[in-house]
Amino acid sequence: MWRGILIILVLTVTMASADARRRQINPIPFSHEPCSVLDNRPCTPSYCSVLEHGPCIPEIDYPYGQNLQLTVQTVPSPNELAKYQKPDHDLDTIGDLFAELRACWAPPPEDSARQGMQMSVRFSFNRTGGLIGPPRLTYATSGVPADTRTTYLNAINTSLNACLPLKFTDGLGGALAGRPIAIRYVDNRELGR
Repeated sequence: MWRGILIILVLTVTMASADARRRQINPIPFSHEPCSVLDNRPCTPSYCSVLEHGPCIPEIDYPYGQNLQLTVQTVPSPNELAKYQKPDHDLDTIGDLFAELRACWAPPPEDSARQGMQMSVRFSFNRTGGLIGPPRLTYATSGVPADTRTTYLNAINTSLNACLPLKFTDGLGGALAGRPIAIRYVDNRELGR
């Protein structure tokens, strides 16, 4: 009888320690651990189930949001100059796309520009790197005359058309096709007027 109790006690302790190891929260939850089809859990960095005990691991906070927003400054700060370099290869990531769009920007000449002017446009690309339609104006600095808005919108259209079609890889072209991209252009030049 004591032998049976001892076996049950050993099995209980072994199962409890195995369960504790299985349910232990990874202190670095977003590290990419090897995964196998024989694992008893999904191969994703985040999963939850009503049958699992303990907290759910949150989703990864990617540096780019779902809505693909970008800010382009006319004069970038010194620590952001690398983001304004045109890639020397086909565009394969969203970072490459953003760098290409930043490098394409050619502001209007200083005599027709306005210091602090901001303008936002929204558009989409097709698979081959062309625009699906003309960029749509979504924001312009308030109190700006109509001719200044027209000047900046023409500069935006000219800059984008000079870079088109963009050279997407097949993967990026398929992922971006039809998704809206919003760009905010900021003219932060020191204009001497």
